[in-house]
Amino acid sequence: MTFSRRQFNQFFLGVLGSATLTAALGSCTTKESEPVATPEAAPEAAPEAAPEPSAAATEKIPVRLAQNLSPISGVAIVAKEKGFFDEQGLAVEVSNFTSGKQCLETVIGGAADIATTAEAPTTAATMAQQPIAFLARMEYSDLKTLTATSANVAALEDLKGKRIGFTAGTGGEVYTMAVLKEAGLTPEDVTLVNLRPQEMLAALTSKSIDAYNTWEPHISNGEKTLGDQVVQLNTQGIYSETFNIVTMVDYLDKNPEVAEKFMQALLDAEDWIKANREDAITLIAETVGMKREDLAPIWDDYIYEVVLDQKVLDILDTHAAWRLESGNHPDGVTEVPDFKTIIYSEPLKAVAPDRVKI
Repeated sequence: MTFSRRQFNQFFLGVLGSATLTAALGSCTTKESEPVATPEAAPEAAPEAAPEPSAAATEKIPVRLAQNLSPISGVAIVAKEKGFFDEQGLAVEVSNFTSGKQCLETVIGGAADIATTAEAPTTAATMAQQPIAFLARMEYSDLKTLTATSANVAALEDLKGKRIGFTAGTGGEVYTMAVLKEAGLTPEDVTLVNLRPQEMLAALTSKSIDAYNTWEPHISNGEKTLGDQVVQLNTQGIYSETFNIVTMVDYLDKNPEVAEKFMQALLDAEDWIKANREDAITLIAETVGMKREDLAPIWDDYIYEVVLDQKVLDILDTHAAWRLESGNHPDGVTEVPDFKTIIYSEPLKAVAPDRVKI
C-alpha cells in the first residue's frame, strides 16, 4: 500500500498520539511489552486486599456423637459445652442416651459416628466380631454396694443369704460376681434380683432387697434419701467401670484427622475440668440434670483421664472372662479375645504420645 504525504502525516500523528496516551495511562493490554518511559513515574498501585476465606475453608467437619448423659461422660460433655470441639473445627451433634450400650449400638447401626460407652458393650461387640475401634478411656469409677441397716451386713461375708439388686449384662453384674468371690461366696449363696439402677432405691426402701450393687449417683442418692437406714460397704478397688470412646474401623480409616481432633478436644476438656473444679461440677450437673449438691460430694469418684493404659486391657479382660464363665457371649466364642486388636492408638498418639501406655 502507498501513502500520500498528507496520509503519511495523519498516520504518523495518530501513532504519536496513541503512544502519548499509552504513556500517560499505562498499557491496558495483557501482552508483555517493553516498558514505556514517562516524564513522571505513575503512582504505585495500592496492594490488593486479601481475599475473604471461602465457605469451604471455614466450614466445620460434622461429627455425630452418641453420648450417655451422665457424669461418666463428663469429658465429652465439657468438650461440647465449652467449645473445645469447635476450636478443633468439629461440628459435633450430640444424641443423648441412658446407657453406653445404646450409644454403641447406635454407632454400629450407622446412626452415629462415635460413642461414649463402657466395657460391657465393648466386650460384647468384640466377641460378636463387630469391627469397632477403641480410641481411648476418658473416665473410670469404682462400683459400690449399699445395704439396709436392718439387714445387719457389716462385712462382705455377711451378704450370705441376702437379696442383692444388680443389673444383669453390665459392669454391675461383673462387680457383683467379684464381690461374692471376695467374700468367699457363690451366686447360689445369695438371691440375685435383676433391676435397673433407677429401680434399686425403691426396692431397698420397700425391703424387697437387702442390698444393691451399682454405680454412682445411685449409691449417694440412696444414702441421701434413707440416711441412717442404709450403710455403704467398703468395696473400694474390687471393680472399676470404665467409660470410653469407641467408633467403627471404617469410619476411622476414612476420618483419621477427625479422630485426632476429637482426641485433642477431649484432652483440652480434661485440662479445663482439672483447672476449674467448681465450675466443672456446676456445668456437668446442669447438663445431665442433676442437682449440684448431689454431684459435688461424689465428684472425686469420677477419675477423668484421656488415656490408653493397662487398666483398659485389664478391665476388658475381666469383663470378657465373666462373659465366658456366665455364658453371656455369642455362640462359638471359647476364649477371651485379644483386645489389643480393637485398640487403635494412632489418633491419641498423634496429639499426646505420653497418654498411650500400652
